[in-house]
Amino acid sequence: MFDVKKVEMEWGGKTLTLETGRIARQADGAVLATYGETVVLCAVTAAKSVKEGQDFFPLTVHYQEKFSAAGRIPGGFFKREGRATEKETLTSRLIDRPVRPLFPEGFYNEINVICQVLSYDGETEPDIVAMVAASAALTISGVPFMGPIGGARVGYKDGEYQLNPSMEEVGEGELDLVVAATPDAVMMVESEAKELSEDVMLGAVMFAHDACREVAGAIIDLAEQAANDPWELEPLEDKEALKARLTDHIGADLEAAYKLTDKQERQDAINAAREKARDLFEDEEDPAAYLGALKLVKKLESAIVRGAILKDGARIDGRKTDEVRPIEAMVGLLPRTHGSALFTRGETQAICTTTLGTKDAEQMIDGLDGLSYSNFMLHYNFPPYSVGEVGRFGFTGRRETGHGKLAWRALKPVLPEFDDFPYTIRVLSDITESNGSSSMATVCGGSLSMMDAGVPLKRPVSGIAMGLILEGDDYAILSDILGDEDHLGDMDFKVAGTEEGITSLQMDIKVAGITKDIMADALKQAKGGRAHILGEMAKALGSVRAELSEHAPRIETLQISKEKIRDVIGTGGKVIREIVAETGAKVDIDDEGLIKISSSDLTQIEAAKAWIEGIVEEAEVGKIYTGKVVNIVDFGAFVNFMGGKDGLVHVSEMKNERVEKVTDVVAEGDEVKVKVLEIDPRGKVRLSMRVVDQETGEELEDTRPPREKRERGPRRGRGGDGGGRRGRGNRNSDRRGKGDDDKGGKDADPDHMPAFLQED
Repeated sequence: MFDVKKVEMEWGGKTLTLETGRIARQADGAVLATYGETVVLCAVTAAKSVKEGQDFFPLTVHYQEKFSAAGRIPGGFFKREGRATEKETLTSRLIDRPVRPLFPEGFYNEINVICQVLSYDGETEPDIVAMVAASAALTISGVPFMGPIGGARVGYKDGEYQLNPSMEEVGEGELDLVVAATPDAVMMVESEAKELSEDVMLGAVMFAHDACREVAGAIIDLAEQAANDPWELEPLEDKEALKARLTDHIGADLEAAYKLTDKQERQDAINAAREKARDLFEDEEDPAAYLGALKLVKKLESAIVRGAILKDGARIDGRKTDEVRPIEAMVGLLPRTHGSALFTRGETQAICTTTLGTKDAEQMIDGLDGLSYSNFMLHYNFPPYSVGEVGRFGFTGRRETGHGKLAWRALKPVLPEFDDFPYTIRVLSDITESNGSSSMATVCGGSLSMMDAGVPLKRPVSGIAMGLILEGDDYAILSDILGDEDHLGDMDFKVAGTEEGITSLQMDIKVAGITKDIMADALKQAKGGRAHILGEMAKALGSVRAELSEHAPRIETLQISKEKIRDVIGTGGKVIREIVAETGAKVDIDDEGLIKISSSDLTQIEAAKAWIEGIVEEAEVGKIYTGKVVNIVDFGAFVNFMGGKDGLVHVSEMKNERVEKVTDVVAEGDEVKVKVLEIDPRGKVRLSMRVVDQETGEELEDTRPPREKRERGPRRGRGGDGGGRRGRGNRNSDRRGKGDDDKGGKDADPDHMPAFLQED
């Protein structure tokens, strides 16, 4: 019934299996990829015709994680998978970016690539498996895909590269790098690094490329067994004559337009040239031919810009190839935020703010690995006014998610350890102008805003976007590319890092890959650009502020023994709730006894800290404390003097003179000064007020003469006839007072007094 085709290979210490012919047979191409015990199904379908008037390639990649893959039920009310998570969105982009350039020019049939995680072993990350499955499904589908590509993850630890490490191994190492590549060239790079050198990063990319070649070979083996017949494509129409006609008509106008350094003036001139081109073809009867002619205008623009750069080194705005646009940075822009910065580079601008919060502000992430929490968030917004356009506002698309994550990766390696700086950090980047890399502006502005907030970064981070113009063996690398240079160039290569090394590297290629030599040159040129930007940032703020913003919460940590956790929390949380209610500070305590006390008011923190220290501290005999009367009895008053400690001030210890009634001296709620006289073996505490000055808290000289012990005769046994007390076991005994020598009354009855007050 099933015509199953399968290939297997040992890869990175595990078996990679690619299978087709059993599942999703009605798709144009479907592959079940298994690596370890992680299984991903990828199905590819393609429209057999192009929609009328369509002049772009509608490729859509969807990556979805099924909670059942990890034996989990989704959270939330509906208990089913919902809208794409951040990880699913980022993985969809990770697959889309290297695949898209490998379709031929003029191919506009709609294609869906759907990857679903069916099994997850908790060790093998499914994103690489999904990328391999997508490449294999496209390769066997018959669509004009000029692949295959392979994908690989690389770690770096103790000077050694690791192929496809687990997330635990990645966390222990210094690098998390993902590469997609054809057998001949690298197509895409995404990474996070702990300040690694350019040589180490380049070596990691090449190491990954070798691994990608192995996977691409396995996909080719599968295609030789199971590939569908390739689609027949109509040959592209020769448009050289039409291109020459366009050049004669608007070529000079475009050349003049691209020499204007002001973006708006340049755009107005380009739009005028495009309108002039439309007039040339307005009588064209065939709509497709008309649209094709207009697309040639873009090709002509590209040829003019690229030719000028390769021939004369002349960029659109007149800069040299390694020159960075003017930079202006400032901090403390917004008065009520915890930290803020305005970063402007040419016509690209970002307002970045940093907000500090407590642990309860952490982001909860529900994924295949279960619930996890992140104390660092970076959110990126790209409103339409930043490019002078109208459009939908407030919607977070894949682009916003991807750009924000790139900046997040660049800044995360320089953050302090949570134990040293126990705050939740949120960086918000609002792009207010854009003509070039706004994600790298976010890196620079985000670094400055955190420094302004007092976040003790290891070092400032800067970022730069590099471009490439490649024609045959000739190429030019461009530093700090403009938007037009990005659109008309062949590479978008973003590098972020400190003066010590690279923290993030991202590369997207629009041609069939670049060589090792080009990458090495780009990294070297980017290093110089990053250093220049760091110097300009230092003019605004050279180091982290010594003090947090007055509006930011302060957090004090306190370590107590595990045995005292119950005392601080209290029955049903009664004690900790009382501390929070009375002091106004937030109090969090973990299972190890680490307490975090937070408030923007230092007096609240000190009050809560003193309360907790009073609970966990052991009372000292002879030490004076301030306490509160919490209960009054006939023979004295109970005083809470260390948060969780109560002791008894006997009526005889309230004043040097005789006290008839306790309420003549104190009332419940009174604040009193007490000295610890005695702590019995059971922890009962005996206190005194009379030896402490109630105004100053200073100890007074005890002028009362020592109290003589009463002489008592031998006690009668409880069941016998002798002794000073009638035996309780004698039913015929006199049931008068419990002691003949006592004065009578509850306040003098030893059985109504604490054990340590009962004399021998």
